[in-house]
Amino acid sequence: MGFRLAEAEYGAYLEKVACSGLSASQFFRECVLTNRTTIVARAPASADRKRALFVLNKAGNNLNQIAHVLNAARLDKSATGQTYESALDALEQIELLLKAHLRHVA
Repeated sequence: MGFRLAEAEYGAYLEKVACSGLSASQFFRECVLTNRTTIVARAPASADRKRALFVLNKAGNNLNQIAHVLNAARLDKSATGQTYESALDALEQIELLLKAHLRHVA
């Protein structure tokens, strides 16, 4: 879906989007679907929070990869004790990484 705005209107729209802390799509949905014309700006995320979100996304990806490898090994019956020990080591590393990063997030 798209809509057109005059250049001046587009500039005002982008300014309001930036002040809201939302994406352009989220801002539009918030205004139109809830019939609100006043958007309360969210506080910008701190550098620590952005870094924590990055680390959490990476950890989630790693967890998914570990689960995929373990499931594939289970299905083709190639899983060994070493397979599970390696997975546990990787999980412990992820746990340590998350604990270290989350300590700094407010």
